[in-house]
Amino acid sequence: MSVATVSKFSKSLWNASRYLFTFSGHNSRNWSLANQKGFYSTEREPMVSTSLKYSSFLEADHIGTDPFPLGGQVTSLHTVTVLPGTTIGKETSSSLMNIFHAAGVPVKFEVLEVTNPEEGVPEDVQFSLRKNRVAIKGPFPTNPLSTKDSFNISVRRGNDLFANVVHCFNIPGVKSRYNDVDIVLIRENTEGEYSGLEHETIPGVVENLKVISERASMRIAEYAFQYATKNGRKKVTCVHKANIMKMADGLFLECCRRVASKYPFIQFDSMIVDNTCMQLVSRPEQFDVMVLPNLYGNIVGNIVAGILGGPGLFPGANIGEHMAVFEQGARHSGRNIGGQNIANPTGVILSGVMMLRYLQLSSYANRIEFAVLEALKNSKNHTADIGGNASTTDFTQAVIDNLN
Repeated sequence: MSVATVSKFSKSLWNASRYLFTFSGHNSRNWSLANQKGFYSTEREPMVSTSLKYSSFLEADHIGTDPFPLGGQVTSLHTVTVLPGTTIGKETSSSLMNIFHAAGVPVKFEVLEVTNPEEGVPEDVQFSLRKNRVAIKGPFPTNPLSTKDSFNISVRRGNDLFANVVHCFNIPGVKSRYNDVDIVLIRENTEGEYSGLEHETIPGVVENLKVISERASMRIAEYAFQYATKNGRKKVTCVHKANIMKMADGLFLECCRRVASKYPFIQFDSMIVDNTCMQLVSRPEQFDVMVLPNLYGNIVGNIVAGILGGPGLFPGANIGEHMAVFEQGARHSGRNIGGQNIANPTGVILSGVMMLRYLQLSSYANRIEFAVLEALKNSKNHTADIGGNASTTDFTQAVIDNLN
């Protein structure tokens, strides 16, 4: 049984939440769980923080990652936290760092190993994240038997990294059944079905609370339209299931419509999530920017990556107002190929390119991105996931060779 909890700031948070929890028959327990998770506050906050501002940006005139989001501080040497992760993470993060070193990028890496991610975010990791405010993160597979929040969710929610941005596009040299596809997915990253509010009411019956709030929905919608505006994008599509979840997804859709009204020069449409999946595997070129609640963003993001070449190719970022954590866009752990030197580091390297643009180091970003895309044009540099025989180190060296 799924109970949608909708928090509307136009009414009392307490009354709205109490009504929904009472309707579920478990008001006190659910309210307590939600309050512990930090989803509700007795203080009213602005729908979109006034501190959510973005710097000037460099227009991209080539195939590759969009330059936005920006917002980091320009320094002569910026320290970046690196969390290699497990499975393929050490190989792909090493590839990234070697390429950055070869390109002379003015970035210092602070590498931290997390030996037991099931225990949450260690203090030294959280300290490093808050000190440096920029990080590269590798894969941390989730234990399906654990009742705790995963390491990944703890990093995102604990630092209010509200926007997950994934850019998927046709890469020259990589085979795909589709052409002219260039999609940016902007996923709400802090609530929805990932709220972690579930419990067994009686033996054999489990309730899972889907939390959709006006504040979070307005914030992610505003971010999506700012992204579209700054990158010359033409259309934003809201993906939802409001025909069934009328209050929860209905609120998300309503918020997107309200924000869309402020951007008349951006085309806006909405699409039910099941139809979205069908359209993606039939006519994906129709999509531009997509804004989605948490779970749908996860599912749709993997579909888009799959139709364009696979999970190892595309970049991603988790953006907050004061911090950004960059990681491969399709969150595939690669647990079956770890330690074999065959993982495709492209997605991690291009995530690093996004990070450089965030740090306003666009000249380095453009140079590395060009080297990566040139390497992919030659099939001898393709790793096994895209039909080749190259190793991780082979691909890394090909990128380094293209830097010169």
